[in-house]
Amino acid sequence: MVDAATVLPAGLVASAVVSASSANLGPGFDSLGLALSLCDEIVVETTGSGLVVIVEGEGAGQVPLGPDHLVVRAIQRGLDAVGLHAAGLVVRCRNDVPHSRGLGSSAAAVVSGLAAVNGLAVQTDSKPLSDTQLIQLASEFEGHPDNAAAAVLGGAVVTWVDQRDGRPDYAAVSLPLHRDIHLFAAIPQERSLTAETRVLLPAHVSHEDARFNVSRVALLVVALTQRPDLLMAATEDVLHQPQRAPAMPSSAEYLGLLRRLNVATALSGAGPSLIVLSTEPELPVEAVEYGTANGFTIRKMTAGDGVRWKPGVTVSG
Repeated sequence: MVDAATVLPAGLVASAVVSASSANLGPGFDSLGLALSLCDEIVVETTGSGLVVIVEGEGAGQVPLGPDHLVVRAIQRGLDAVGLHAAGLVVRCRNDVPHSRGLGSSAAAVVSGLAAVNGLAVQTDSKPLSDTQLIQLASEFEGHPDNAAAAVLGGAVVTWVDQRDGRPDYAAVSLPLHRDIHLFAAIPQERSLTAETRVLLPAHVSHEDARFNVSRVALLVVALTQRPDLLMAATEDVLHQPQRAPAMPSSAEYLGLLRRLNVATALSGAGPSLIVLSTEPELPVEAVEYGTANGFTIRKMTAGDGVRWKPGVTVSG
């Protein structure tokens, strides 16, 4: 039974804009993330009763339009966390982040729902969720913090997990991305689910492979922040990309071509999209022509901002 004092009045409006993200960046499995300049936006309005979910753009006609919608679940979790209750909601989602392509669409959905709660909370006497709390709650949905932390903080992030009182404690810090790094995403039409590709990963790895990836992750932090000339070596991986390649042969082949052209490229999250971190402002003509001919949409991007929320409606810039 919800105490009447905690029920939000009808007519409150809040909004949030959240960036797409790319996780792993090659060797940083579940520990490195990067926000991208491709955004989802939601607007939430409290009502007297019921639930209405409206989806435009990515996922329209495909995602559930009820309490199982990921944004709605995140809103409910956020309301619980700040001690509020909404008798009814209208949730409007305008999605630009492609679904099931390895660009953090689920993290964007969760972070946007949690952040919109902040826009409702500040219209009451409730304290909004901090970035630390947003990362924790969003990561609980995800099971790992790389996409969630990038969506909350923006830019590049390093994440980790501690176990406290039998539960995971998710944390992250930002990295200053070097100004000479140019970002591109190669997005195929095909889709992939993280849960389906994780089963391809072995339960145990050799000391040799672990040592290789540890060295590359350390190097990648240097490359991202100080020495982008080291990105080719720094984005090498042996722990998850080779294992996932059979499930997405087109992405694996394109990844190999880009790297043969000396373009630092990695699988974006669990794929099938690719993320390019280049010191050149444009991709080689051969790379663009191959990608276009094989069904990839190549989008030039910049590092994404951290989540933005406010009471009222956000105007996209």
